[in-house]
Amino acid sequence: MAFSYVTHLSCSKCSRAYCPDAVHHLCSCGAPLLVNYDVRKLAKILKPNDLLKRNHDLWRYHELLPIRSPKNVVSLGEGMTPLVPMKKLGAEIGISHLYMKDEGMAPTGTFKARGAAVGVSKAKELGIKGLVMPTNGNAGAAWSLYSSRAGIQSVIIMPEGAPSMIRSEVTSTDTHLFLVNGVISDAGKIAAKAATDFRLYDVSTLKEPYRIEGKKTMGFEIAEQLLWETPDVILYPAGGGVGLIAIYKAFKELQELGWINSTKMPRFVAVQAEGCAPIVKAWKNKKGESEFWPDSRTVAFGINVPKALGDFLVLQAIYETNGCALDVKDKEILKEQKNIIRKEGAFVCPEGAAAFLAARKLRDSGWIEEDERVIIINTGMGLKYMNKEFMDLPVLQPGESIDSLPVMQ
Repeated sequence: MAFSYVTHLSCSKCSRAYCPDAVHHLCSCGAPLLVNYDVRKLAKILKPNDLLKRNHDLWRYHELLPIRSPKNVVSLGEGMTPLVPMKKLGAEIGISHLYMKDEGMAPTGTFKARGAAVGVSKAKELGIKGLVMPTNGNAGAAWSLYSSRAGIQSVIIMPEGAPSMIRSEVTSTDTHLFLVNGVISDAGKIAAKAATDFRLYDVSTLKEPYRIEGKKTMGFEIAEQLLWETPDVILYPAGGGVGLIAIYKAFKELQELGWINSTKMPRFVAVQAEGCAPIVKAWKNKKGESEFWPDSRTVAFGINVPKALGDFLVLQAIYETNGCALDVKDKEILKEQKNIIRKEGAFVCPEGAAAFLAARKLRDSGWIEEDERVIIINTGMGLKYMNKEFMDLPVLQPGESIDSLPVMQ
């Protein structure tokens, strides 16, 4: 059996085909490229039970990943993050079957490890020596670490407002980190020029086809963890929206394999912050693409993306699954984050909290029904976004006693 059943790359708009064994970025029409596989051939050979003998990482799905040879795999054990029942929160919200796909358990503490693992592995296979990317933080940290493991030089351009812990992750590697006084779209322009000036491989979101392939393994895992049943709703905090596009792609491939119900898809929900909600605005106006969002800002830094290259793919997934898009307020995000931590002991990131908050609102409106199976993607660990409000603690002097404690419930 082949390690990979990849056949070609195709344009997400004009369908023009490209060879997967050469370096490509966007299609000549300017749209992102997507990876295609001979799924029908694979379906005759691979069965769900075959996975039971494999390692519990994302490479268990290697036939549907773009790496030709296992010798090019660059891994830190990423994948197979837990699908956690959120019973207390579900009871409070009114959703009986509420689950969290916890990507905070991944290497580097976020789902970005998936895209970095597959993207860097393919870069290694293609003979790439140096890469550049703009990032809000977590992707840069992940690609820096995986690039170091692969022996590939990385250049990271990041808004100066990125969390300090994430900046420290990047600088701890042999990476060239540059901060920009602006947002990720400003970083993207600098990265594009650096790619040309220094002949670097530009791995900006969807400018290379392989990040999405790593992230789609979230969808494979969700289906496998649900014993190949399809959930009713998946909520995803969307900045660039690659994870949502990827999970949608995963379920389409699983349907073609014949491993899940061919007529049922989860309804996808793109969650954004009120201060940066271009996809929500486009969905509300029934548009196929979003407009640039000026002066974008949110405490959920990872979804502060004023204009996503793949916005039309996010909207397509929403429309085709009868999903929706919803924006939430920063103050409510932080309140929900605290509530989740205290009720469930899960230190979710602000982006993940935004998705939980959206589920609460959609249940209140009746869009989500009480007995539906709902999956929230928590994209990273909350410790990477420590806010001062979590740190206002009483300080005791040596020998001093605790005067009082709140009544224990």
